Amino acid sequence: MNFLELLLIAIGLSMDAFAVAVCIGLTMTKATVRKALVVGMYFGLFQAIMPLIGYLIGAQFADLINAFDHWVAFALLCFIGGKMIVESRKKEECADNKEASLKSAKMLPLALATSIDALAAGVSFAFLKVTVIPAVLYIGFITLALSMAGVKIGNTFGAKYKSKAEFTGGVILILMGLKILFEHTGVINL
Repeated sequence: MNFLELLLIAIGLSMDAFAVAVCIGLTMTKATVRKALVVGMYFGLFQAIMPLIGYLIGAQFADLINAFDHWVAFALLCFIGGKMIVESRKKEECADNKEASLKSAKMLPLALATSIDALAAGVSFAFLKVTVIPAVLYIGFITLALSMAGVKIGNTFGAKYKSKAEFTGGVILILMGLKILFEHTGVINL
C-alpha cells in the first residue's frame, strides 16, 4: 500500500471521529487548543490501536485465505464505507445544549465507538500485507489532527460539516475497496 492509499484510508477512517469532534466543539463555549488536543488524543490513540488489534487478528488467518483476501478487504472496506454513508444521512442532533465532558468516562466510549471501523480495516491490512506500525501511527496522527480541527470547526461553524465528513469518508473507503479488488483481479493496474 503506497503513501497516497494510506493517506486516503486514514482520512476515511478518521471521518467518524471528525464528525463527533465537530459535535463536541459545537457544545463548547470556547474551544481551546488544550480541549481540542484532549479530544484529538482520545480519538487518535484509539484509531491507532484498533487497526493494530485488527491486524494481529487478521494475521492469524491471512495465509488461510490468501486466494481470496482481496475480496475480504473489498467487502470490509465497502461495508465500513456504506455504513458511514448511511449514518451521514441520518438526522442526528449533536448536542443537548450543555458542554460536552472531556472526562474519561465520556470520552472512552466515544473513542471506542468511532474506532470500531478501524478494527475491521486492520484485518484487511493483514490480508494486504501492509507494514502495520507506520500505517497505524499515520492513521492515529491523521485522526488526531482532524479531530482537533473538528473541535474548532464545530465551535466556529456548528454541525454544518458533520454529515458531509461522514459521507466523504464512506465514499473514500468504498473507492479504496474497489481499487484493491480491481488490482487483485487484474481489471485495472493503478
